[in-house]
Amino acid sequence: MIAYIKGVVGELSPTEAVIEAAGVGYQLAISLNTFAALQGKETAKVYVKEVIREDAHDLFGFFSKEERTLFEALTSVNGIGGATARMVLSAFAPAELAEVIQSEQTAMLKSVKGIGPKAAARIVLDLKDKIGTLLSNGTIDVAPSAGGGIATADKERAEEAISALSTLGFQPAAVRKVVAAILKEEPGLDVQQIIKRGLKEIK
Repeated sequence: MIAYIKGVVGELSPTEAVIEAAGVGYQLAISLNTFAALQGKETAKVYVKEVIREDAHDLFGFFSKEERTLFEALTSVNGIGGATARMVLSAFAPAELAEVIQSEQTAMLKSVKGIGPKAAARIVLDLKDKIGTLLSNGTIDVAPSAGGGIATADKERAEEAISALSTLGFQPAAVRKVVAAILKEEPGLDVQQIIKRGLKEIK
């Protein structure tokens, strides 16, 4: 079992990262939170969860242990696979997701692509107590995760770009993560530039 991979960030996109360690490039499926955290880094330590099925051997990568813990919790819910869990983790930072589940905000969960009313209810029912335990023992920190903020100077343009991209049919939560990552990498971009970058990077 692979616990983590520490090495060079060889390739990076909003959905995948390739981390090179000891001459081997490991292709990892990642969330938008991890994408934002890895932006601009030449080397990184990425926590890993292996998902092995008869027809596939997938590696999911996470910038924090908290995110990996929540991924494991989500995939323990009947009907929630790795791809859907990654979508949920792209929509919410770990602390945000813990709060959503704890406060039974099924409407927020239903806003994530692939999560219907029944799945949202199952997530809350199955994980509320588990998340409470993880919060109380410090496994999940209530502090916001790193990498998601938008600088005050960029906020007005960011909101315009988020609104425009959301109107085009992209999930608002996913759009916000990508726009934050874009402006972290290149502060000061105008609205049109943010939208053009966003169209290329949002999956």
